[in-house]
Amino acid sequence: MRKLLVIGIGAGNPEHMTVQAINGLNRADVLFIPDKGATKNDLAQLRRQICDRFVTNPKSRRVEFEVPVRAEPSPSYRATVDDWHEAIAAIYEGLIRDELAEDGCGAFLIWGDPSLYDSALRILERVRQRRNVEFELEVIPGITAVQALAAGHKMALNRIGDPVLITTGRRLTQEGMPGNAGSAVVMLDGKCAFNTLDDDNLVIHWGAYLGTPDEIVISGRLGDVGTEIERVREEARQSKGWIMDTYLLRKPGEPEE
Repeated sequence: MRKLLVIGIGAGNPEHMTVQAINGLNRADVLFIPDKGATKNDLAQLRRQICDRFVTNPKSRRVEFEVPVRAEPSPSYRATVDDWHEAIAAIYEGLIRDELAEDGCGAFLIWGDPSLYDSALRILERVRQRRNVEFELEVIPGITAVQALAAGHKMALNRIGDPVLITTGRRLTQEGMPGNAGSAVVMLDGKCAFNTLDDDNLVIHWGAYLGTPDEIVISGRLGDVGTEIERVREEARQSKGWIMDTYLLRKPGEPEE
């Protein structure tokens, strides 16, 4: 039966690669490299560099494939994502069927960790449910942007006895700062949702291109640095053509006993 490895490759620094991930790359006959177009060629290029640096298996080969662009959100965000995932599932199915032998091993290289705000596992489950190709699945964890953010700011994610919540920019805009957590990590925020909050005393720790030579980190009271972060973020996005960023928001003071 075909074997698929879903390998977390870290937040952007090739040295985030674990020994387990490197061994996984070298077990694979085929390494699947997604291409998200010219504006995000850096992302594909980093995957290529990781393969160049760590893959020593002379029998492995790379197969690059185009990732369809997600449509602009409709009134139903979930329906938009569902359609996008269905299109990618069709591509995955073709790759598995056409590029892997019946007893072959393929690997998908996933930013950060496959379990955190990445859709590869859900999409592969769609492929499995179609019952057109059979495969076994193995997941190899990786360093997340959340960990890289904490390292970049030299901080602990949690305060003593205080929960941390991971959410999205979309939900932060809709619901505000979570009331049940003193700290919230916000991901998938393309519109600087922190500037919609009405509490200027929140502390923000923001980072972009985490773990890479282009890393940018800014922290401070939201009322003091929120506008600066929005400006720096847009300048960086215009310069590189893309941006990957995340941030932690924290209520001021110490949590109650």
